[in-house]
Parts: sequence; C-alpha cells; structure tokens
Amino acid sequence: MDAQPTAYRPCVGIVLVNRRGEVFVAARIDNPEDAWQMPQGGIDKGEDPREAAFRELGEEIGTANAEILAESDDWLQYDLPPELIGKLWGGRYRGQEQKWFVMRFLGEDGEIDLETRHPEFRDWKWVPFGQVPELIVPFKRALYQDLVARFGDVVRRSAG
Repeated sequence: MDAQPTAYRPCVGIVLVNRRGEVFVAARIDNPEDAWQMPQGGIDKGEDPREAAFRELGEEIGTANAEILAESDDWLQYDLPPELIGKLWGGRYRGQEQKWFVMRFLGEDGEIDLETRHPEFRDWKWVPFGQVPELIVPFKRALYQDLVARFGDVVRRSAG
C-alpha cells in the first residue's frame, strides 16, 4: 500500500464581506453537490500570503477590489477525506494549511466575474457569515465554524 502524504498544502482563504456585512460564497464547477465555499487557493513559492490572497481573488472572482480588515494569527488546517487523498494536488498533500483574511469588498457586484482565465466556480451569492458552515462540504465544516467564531465580530463591524 502506498504511504499517505503527511504534508499540508500552504494556502490562503478569504472571508470577503460586502457593505451589508454578508459574505461571498461560490459553488465549485467540479462539485455537482449544493456545496459552497469562500475563495481560497495555494500560495506560490516565495509569495507573501497577503499577495496570494489578492491574487486568488482576482483569479477566482475576477476582481481584487478589496482591503484587508483582519487576518488569522495562526495557520488553520483541514484534512481531506480518505477518498480524496492522493487524488488532489498531485497526491502530495493530506489537506491544506491556510492563512485566512477578512477583506472588505470595495466594488460593486457587477465587478464579480466567474468567467476568469481558469474558472473554478459556477455560481456565487452573498450570505450571512453564520450560515456559511452549513453550506460547505462536511470535511471543511469545522474549519468554517472556527472562522465564524474567530472573525464574527470583524464581519459584523464591517457592515455599513
């Protein structure tokens, strides 16, 4: 039997908040289930996590018109379910280790364009932050619950 990967893929995640204090979520193209997630993605070699967060926004939703309000002090991890280990990211990682950022969206909804160079999402919407863990795939739910607990006050204060 092949050895299981032990490393975590270094990534960023973004809690993107609009003027009403709602959070951006999107449905992945490669997942037919009704599962939503916040923008996230890998950190390139030598890239600063803050730079990666803005790059990922542009690559995933077509705009990086945002400002950072807060970031996690530590790196948060999640493990892939056994059936996905070895199938994603060239089989090199057991899950992801993420630096999370809360960002205020400064633009208008019309700036959001999922038809990017390498589209990842098929649909998007704004939702209350507390609802986000209910929308995510089960193996990421605990991480999203942690995000709501950590950043709920920041998201609430950002409305207006």
